[in-house]
Amino acid sequence: MRVLFKLVLLSQVGWQSFDHFMTACHGARPGVMVVFNLAAAVTMSAWCSETECVDCRLGLLSAPLMDLPQVTREVNGWAGVSLCSTSGPMAHSVRRDAPELPDFSLLKRLARDQLIYLLEQLPGRKDLFIEADLMSPLDRIANVTTLKQHDVDKLYKVEHKPIVSTSDQLCFLIRPRIKTVKWICDVVNADKAFGRFRRYKIIFSPQKFYACENLLEEQGIFGDVTTDEWSFYLLPLDDDIISLELPEFFRDYFLEGDQRWVRTAGSALHLLHSVYGPFSKVYGIGRCSKMAYESWREQVEEGEQRARQAEIGNVFLIDRDVDLVTPLCSQVVYEGLVDDIFRIKCGCVEFCPDVTSSDKSIKVMLNSQDKVFNEIRNEHFSQVFGFLSQKARNLQTAYDKRSGMDIKQMKTFVSEELKGLKQEHRLLSLHIGASESMMKKKTKQDFQELLKTEHSLLEGFEIRECISYIEEHINRQVSMVESMRLLCLLSLTENGLLPKDYRSLKNQFLQSYGIEHLLTFSNLKQLGLLVEQQPGETLTVMESRVGKLVNDKTAGKLTDAFSSLAKKSNFRALGRRLNLVPKSDEEYDLRVPRDMAYIFSGAYIPLSCKLIEQVLERDGWTGLEEVTRMLNGHEFAVTAGSNGSDARVKTDSQRIILVMFLGGCTFSEISALRFLGREKGLKFIVVTTAITNSARLLESMLDNHA
Repeated sequence: MRVLFKLVLLSQVGWQSFDHFMTACHGARPGVMVVFNLAAAVTMSAWCSETECVDCRLGLLSAPLMDLPQVTREVNGWAGVSLCSTSGPMAHSVRRDAPELPDFSLLKRLARDQLIYLLEQLPGRKDLFIEADLMSPLDRIANVTTLKQHDVDKLYKVEHKPIVSTSDQLCFLIRPRIKTVKWICDVVNADKAFGRFRRYKIIFSPQKFYACENLLEEQGIFGDVTTDEWSFYLLPLDDDIISLELPEFFRDYFLEGDQRWVRTAGSALHLLHSVYGPFSKVYGIGRCSKMAYESWREQVEEGEQRARQAEIGNVFLIDRDVDLVTPLCSQVVYEGLVDDIFRIKCGCVEFCPDVTSSDKSIKVMLNSQDKVFNEIRNEHFSQVFGFLSQKARNLQTAYDKRSGMDIKQMKTFVSEELKGLKQEHRLLSLHIGASESMMKKKTKQDFQELLKTEHSLLEGFEIRECISYIEEHINRQVSMVESMRLLCLLSLTENGLLPKDYRSLKNQFLQSYGIEHLLTFSNLKQLGLLVEQQPGETLTVMESRVGKLVNDKTAGKLTDAFSSLAKKSNFRALGRRLNLVPKSDEEYDLRVPRDMAYIFSGAYIPLSCKLIEQVLERDGWTGLEEVTRMLNGHEFAVTAGSNGSDARVKTDSQRIILVMFLGGCTFSEISALRFLGREKGLKFIVVTTAITNSARLLESMLDNHA
């Protein structure tokens, strides 16, 4: 392995050589963030090639920026070491002719106007009850001031308990859930019992279901309330990210088999087609994708056809269960790490006092408007510190321009530059604090050893050592969700666990985290996330015949012996067919990434993104028949038609690809698609039922809440 950088560490025991350092880190790949817990202060110095790097010699984040926490002091007791970066953000080969993205702010205006119309159908002062998971999306569409302007007196959160409102008009903005509708029925019936007359309106979002109206009728209040739909299908989180904000979609469809949200996905697609279409081609894979496509086509045929200029060319629909490995991998791009640790909700994150260096938390909107965040969001975490260091120096230089100014120049500086510098200063401070906090938290979880185990699982090496690590993780009770994630990753990459391993790991898990997780194991098995290999799956035909000639005990030994051989699993076969796992002996420079594998430190290219790349290159599924067979099919490619009136417009729209993830999408996948877009001169718009990660996905499988 040829090293890309050298590190010199100063600790209480003296200078440690680079070789000793790499040995301690278990031979980590170049570019992987190295977690190294030193009791003493760590002073870093780096050499790029043979020449000392000025940026590194100055020290990480050493610029004397005024009042900027974590920047004016030395890196003391930090839990990590990052690569030297002399060029700030990673170098990308950007196509200059990339098309402009459509303006999705129109979707917000449409949603806001419809909500205002629905509220005004209940004239006069009224109290509004909002379901908890609609509060954040609503805040992005219509703030409190807007609601107050349309006669909303007080706002309440739906808490499923007796209400304290004294208003004569109550409006409920809810998801179409039986539990919430039953609570509204109780509220109305309680008013009836007290002889109180009020007007009630229920606004279901994004649609109402027959079961909800049926419950109103059963409870005897169908005539006492008016119902309506707020067709709020799409919430733009950023210039290229749109969410349906339906986190329950994954469990409802893929685990419960509940198809109620499929129509919603079709309606969302229809809205995009109506406003930004027509689409020229639609590709898809997965049963849910096919159903959503058919629902959309039905709505197109029912609706009115109007010729208009296309702003989006091709559409790709993909089911989450086509690729379950990717969301289970640890995210190491900056935005993904922030989501894993701080939980980005509806495009907003709450940074704790530990990050803000104050006594209170701060909510921050994370999007392309944040200039600091926009430049590091897609970077591998090891590259972030070099950029932040350079940014701090640049900001200090901008502040230093004040010295020597005359009054006129100072006035111009204050009116034109100072406000922007202060805003950038504040954001830089927050992202440096967040980076430091993330490194500390990842150290506690032995992040380096965790990444090494994940990479071994993806590559199919040292599986027994990985199982030992997982057992230790479980027995130390490090984290229940983290242990479950490693178990599922092991099962998916090895095409199921050997019966003896499955039973052993399951028993250890239940003893560590509680017997109530038996139901969770059932859910994971049903979804295919954690399964036991059936007899014969690990044996060839000849090996099976040999097994029949001996007794069960000997056959069991043969099974164990053959299990050490490479198994023919779907993941392994897909990895070879699509080259998902780059060769481990190859150099991977994260500063100049050559493919989408950089989002996982060069260890793995997301299957979902690789499929999209292959289908777009081939203009269909031709040549991928073996791949689709291993993915259980349901693939399709349909020419939807285009007006093609303007050749230039048509060309631009063809290079804008809308990718719809049914069941959730990770920030890592979004970063990978952005990288692919830069390489190919394309722009990707990601539409997802919700932003997900390993914790959210596995928490949706838990059944111990009952």
